[in-house]
Amino acid sequence: MARTAHLALALLLVILAACSTRPADRPTGSLSGRATAGPVCPVEQVPPDPACAPRPVAGAIIVVRDPQGREVARATTDADGRYRLTLPAGEYVVEPQAIAAYPGPAESKPVTIAPGGSVTADVAYDTGIR
Repeated sequence: MARTAHLALALLLVILAACSTRPADRPTGSLSGRATAGPVCPVEQVPPDPACAPRPVAGAIIVVRDPQGREVARATTDADGRYRLTLPAGEYVVEPQAIAAYPGPAESKPVTIAPGGSVTADVAYDTGIR
């Protein structure tokens, strides 16, 4: 009886392994970007004033979703507003999360990551300054 149970368990594990599509088994690519907030000055000037350039957003949470809307990854931006992820090749939506200091979240962006490819998806938060 015990031998039969062990064989059944072994067979089940082989079947599960054959049916699984683990992300580690698929070719990957990279997704990176930078979160910034602007405008930071009430009046834009021509030529632009470097002191009024958009500022990096540290600590922004960037969620990546698959086409079915499931979260597949998330990153938090560093002090310079940058993030980087390695993901299986495929189609995704980059979804910046709302930050209390800004009137609303940055816009979501669809991206396609090719095997071995690199995609940049910068996000811009609106400060509400006009």
